Amino acid sequence: MKIGIVCYPTFGGSGVVATELGLELSKRGHEIHFITYSQPVRLELLNKNVHFHEVNVPEYPLFHYQPYELALSSKLVDMVKLHKIDVLHVHYAIPHAYAAYMAKKMLQEEGIEVPIVTTLHGTDITLVGSHPFYKSAVTFSINKSDAVTSVSQSLKDDTLRLFDIKNEIKVVPNFIDFEKYTNHFTDCQRAMMATEKEKIITHISNFRPVKRIQDIIRVFYEIQKEIPAKLMMVGEGPEKVPAELLCKQLGIENKVVFFGKSHEIDKILCFSDLFLLPSEAESFGLAALEAMASGVPVISSNAGGISEVNKQGVSGFLSNVGDIDDMVKNALFILKDDSILAKFKINAKKEAKQFDIHKIVPYYEAIYKEAMVNCISI
Repeated sequence: MKIGIVCYPTFGGSGVVATELGLELSKRGHEIHFITYSQPVRLELLNKNVHFHEVNVPEYPLFHYQPYELALSSKLVDMVKLHKIDVLHVHYAIPHAYAAYMAKKMLQEEGIEVPIVTTLHGTDITLVGSHPFYKSAVTFSINKSDAVTSVSQSLKDDTLRLFDIKNEIKVVPNFIDFEKYTNHFTDCQRAMMATEKEKIITHISNFRPVKRIQDIIRVFYEIQKEIPAKLMMVGEGPEKVPAELLCKQLGIENKVVFFGKSHEIDKILCFSDLFLLPSEAESFGLAALEAMASGVPVISSNAGGISEVNKQGVSGFLSNVGDIDDMVKNALFILKDDSILAKFKINAKKEAKQFDIHKIVPYYEAIYKEAMVNCISI
C-alpha cells in the first residue's frame, strides 16, 4: 500500500507514534509519505519506502492567522495525485482530519477516491475538541472519516461522551519498538548520574501544567528523606522554571538534574529505578510504556488511559490525582527492598511487551484495507 501519514512533527506522543508507525510499515514493504510542516523529530532516516513532503504556508498580509488547513488540504490533493496514495492516515481530528476531508472532496471532483483513517490521541478530544468553538468541527471530522481509531478505551469513552459520534471507534493502543530498548550500557556509566547507593527516579514529559510537575518534586522530596536518591527531569515546558525554584526552596537542587530535551532517553531509562507520572490527564501514557519497556516500574496517577498500561501492583502503582502521600508510600515500598524492586522491574518489561509494535501494526494494516474496500464500494 501507499500510505500518507499526517501528524504533528514534534516530540509529543502523537508525533512519535505516527512516525514509528510509518517506519515500521515501511519495513513491512509499504510506501510511506509523511506530509507535515517539518520533518518529524523521530524520522532520522529517509529511504526508498519513506518520503517526506513539507507543507508550506505562504505569508499573506490579508490573513491575521495563516491558513494551515488550506495549505495542508492542497498539499494532500497534490501528493495523492502525484504518488497515487491509497489511504490517508491522519493523527488528530483537528486540524488534520478536517483538512483531509476537504482534500477528499476535492479529489472526488476528479474521480479519485481516497479513504481517511483518523486516529484520536487525546488533546484533540479532551482539550481542543471539547471547546465550544471547535466541537462542531471535531464531530464533523470524526463522523466523515472512513475509519476512526483511539489509542485507549478511556479516550474512546471520553469521545463518545463529549461528541455526537455516529462512526465506529476502534481501540488500537500505542506501541513500543522493543528493538530500540535493547541497551548495551555498562554499570560504570550509571556512575555519571548517581552513586551506587542512590536510587534513580525519572520523569519525562513536555512540562505542561497537566503533568503536575510540582507533584513530582514533592514526591521525590519525601522519598529522598528515607533513602538516598536522585531525580532526573527530562523535557522542556512552562512548568520547568517553577519546578527548579521549588527544588531550591526545598533544598534539594543538588539532587535533581534537569536535562531539557534529551536524545539519550534510552540511557537515562536504562539506569532508572522508578518512573513518576502523576498527570492530571493522560489519554494513554506513552512515557510510562517507554519506561516499562526499559524495565522501570511506574508510580502514576489513575487518570485516563494510564491504568490500561500501568497495572496496579504488577508494573507499579496507581494513585488518585494529587495524592502525594500515597505515591510516596508506594514508591518507598518498591525502592526500599532490592528484591521487590527487581520483581517490579521484571514485571514492568513483561507488561510492556503486550504493546510490542509487531503486535499492533497489523491492526492498522487491516483497518487500512477495510477502509479502502469500503471506500471503493460506496
